Amino acid sequence: MSDAATGQRDLRPKGPRLTGWFHRLIAKPSFQTWASKFPLTRGIARREGAEMFDLVAGFVQSQVLMAVVELQLLHRLLEAPRDVAGLARETRIAPDRMAILLQAASALGLIRRQRDGRYGLARKGAALLGVPGLEAMILHHRAFYRDLEDPVALLRGEVETELADFWPYVFGARGAVDPAVTQTYSDLMADSQGLVAQDTLRMVDLSDVKCLLDVGGGSGAFLLAVAEAYPGLDLKLFDLPDVVPAAKARLAAAGQGDRLSVHGGTFRSDSLPAGADAISLVRVLYDHADDTVRELLSKIYDTLPAGGRLIISEPMSGGETPERAGDVYFAFYTMAMRTGKTRSATDIAALCAVCGFERINTPKARRPFVTSVVTCVKPT
Repeated sequence: MSDAATGQRDLRPKGPRLTGWFHRLIAKPSFQTWASKFPLTRGIARREGAEMFDLVAGFVQSQVLMAVVELQLLHRLLEAPRDVAGLARETRIAPDRMAILLQAASALGLIRRQRDGRYGLARKGAALLGVPGLEAMILHHRAFYRDLEDPVALLRGEVETELADFWPYVFGARGAVDPAVTQTYSDLMADSQGLVAQDTLRMVDLSDVKCLLDVGGGSGAFLLAVAEAYPGLDLKLFDLPDVVPAAKARLAAAGQGDRLSVHGGTFRSDSLPAGADAISLVRVLYDHADDTVRELLSKIYDTLPAGGRLIISEPMSGGETPERAGDVYFAFYTMAMRTGKTRSATDIAALCAVCGFERINTPKARRPFVTSVVTCVKPT
């Protein structure tokens, strides 16, 4: 027997009793010492030990990444390798501490150490620069880190989280929002929507759609990607009134101001614009509780014509097969937001079915850490 994920032989016993015995055995320090020396198990012990250390050191690694981004080290190395002294001088970091940071960033694969002692950009670091909005999201994580300072208190609901006060998309239930906060949110979301749009359009064919309404579409980043991929498609955007000016400005700057119509309102109390035979929800449902989601899905069902399609795209839980992006990062992020939660594709499909949708499809996500998709149809 082998573990398909690792290619290693699976030495784990089968059955609840044997599994429990086996877990108690490997939890003994004496067994770990033996396993690290025995030829058939030392490779597994070494690998699992390294993985365990990565879990323990994960916080430090994320903080190293934060420092690299805040000091713009990747940008400084983009043109040519640099020495420690020069980077220390530019960033006002002591040379000995800059050397530590550069060594750490090299160990994480973001930069690489040259034979002459200078440091240059590595492929992973260049890729980070190539993802729109990723640096802004990393810097935004300061608030998330503070919310996770006491994870048990967060789990018990005893923390007044910063993220709960940041995201204005859920402020429809809270009243007026500072326009500057709304703009910050919209910019952050728009910058990160490029990869989401790419993966969504790879999983969803809109060639038979005449008019697409994007509910909660922010400043229109997703619809701009749709507009490029489907030049003949009519497009509509619906979002909070505070978001409308930014959406109109972005669409106009892209030369799509006349083609895309923008409608302001809140789906909690306003009707959705009519006339679309497909409606998309991109990174919307996980912002909200189940009751709000059911109300929104019901409103979409009533708005669509018979045969109309609903497209849901957002990071999702792995459900029966837990995975890191949805069940670790996004699950705790939405918990800190204190309004929504990360759902599995099966959970979302069930919510759609309750509202009357049929032909529910969950295409395999190429990059679950970017987005997953559920589609369904209003019966004819």
